[in-house]
Amino acid sequence: MTPAWRQLTLLSLAELFALSLWFSASAVLPALTREWGLGGGGAAGLTIAVQAGFIVGTLASALVNLPDVFSARRVMTVGIVLGAAANGALALWASSLGPGLLLRFATGVCLAGAYPPAMKIMATWFREGRGLAIGILVGALTVGSAIPHLIPGLTELPWRATLLTASGLALVGAAVVQLFVVEGPHRFPAARFDVRMAAAVFGERGPRLACFGYLGHMWELYAMWAWLAAFLAASLEARGGGRYAGLNPSGATFVVIALGAFGCWAGGVASDRWGRTTLTMIAMALSGACALAIGFTFGGPPWLTLLVAIGWGVTIIADSAQFSTAITELSAPAYVGTALTTQTCAGFALTMLSIWLIPPLVTRVGWRWAFAALAIGPALGIVAMGRLRALPEASRLAGGRR
Repeated sequence: MTPAWRQLTLLSLAELFALSLWFSASAVLPALTREWGLGGGGAAGLTIAVQAGFIVGTLASALVNLPDVFSARRVMTVGIVLGAAANGALALWASSLGPGLLLRFATGVCLAGAYPPAMKIMATWFREGRGLAIGILVGALTVGSAIPHLIPGLTELPWRATLLTASGLALVGAAVVQLFVVEGPHRFPAARFDVRMAAAVFGERGPRLACFGYLGHMWELYAMWAWLAAFLAASLEARGGGRYAGLNPSGATFVVIALGAFGCWAGGVASDRWGRTTLTMIAMALSGACALAIGFTFGGPPWLTLLVAIGWGVTIIADSAQFSTAITELSAPAYVGTALTTQTCAGFALTMLSIWLIPPLVTRVGWRWAFAALAIGPALGIVAMGRLRALPEASRLAGGRR
């Protein structure tokens, strides 16, 4: 195994473990709802709090150029350890919604140090095949995000033990980063603090359109991940019971989200071969179609619902890494970390709205139509990436493959 692929493996393993913190509370929402007496707003709030914390963390990081001025490896290690501590505190001490929201917010702030710096480190190891490399990294993130659903899907652990398990996995990820991860030979130039660089990604046409495409993608992604388990549970209830190929809703949700790792790998290969804009537009067209279609399976045969959900889970994440890869190719080299962090911050800010939107839509129009609203994002994202494709600077993408 070459040093670059060894580092890719190690970073992916670290991300897989670290990102188990993200949906740890979402995976135990049924238990929290019963114990804390949560309504729809409180349940959504626990997921939105992580997004809000991540936004604050990435915004602060971008404003001070944190991943460019300081060691990206050190930023990752500290962020993961503090995130594991905040998540562990939720398990050990929280007994009501208020403290739960604060600790989930703190977890999100810390995770801002776990994700964008990892993409920057990976870019220092890969020039050729960068789309595939970052795609594999995001695939690991995808599986990590699904792990909290696996724990209640396979075990009868109480919710506090589930959260502590996620924190333990995150600490393993931090140890991997600290002990084994290093930057590669294609390092970016050293940067000086410049608060203006946080907004520079929106100042040039190419990076701006790549960010707009990413916003369309993010409108759909996290709302689907956050509410899929609830949709699958409600669909079985409407049918009068059943299983998803032998799996309960938590287990089926893990399968759907985790299989997105295959989409990340395939998207990376296709993006390096066919071009960034080509792959992202195809993936958003397919995922948007699934968002429109899955509601028609509600209350129907579980195998059909699961099949559409798997198709959605694979296509919804297949393009995610390629928006970030495009930013590394279009932005000023000295501030790639800041540009990635700014893009990520904007995307996650938008997810707060789409996550919040689903429960009132369910109340008004039911699960059959609620997810259809998510198709708006991919439609607009396709427009943005089509415009990027027509620009001269698009020739810098994927070695000239637009």
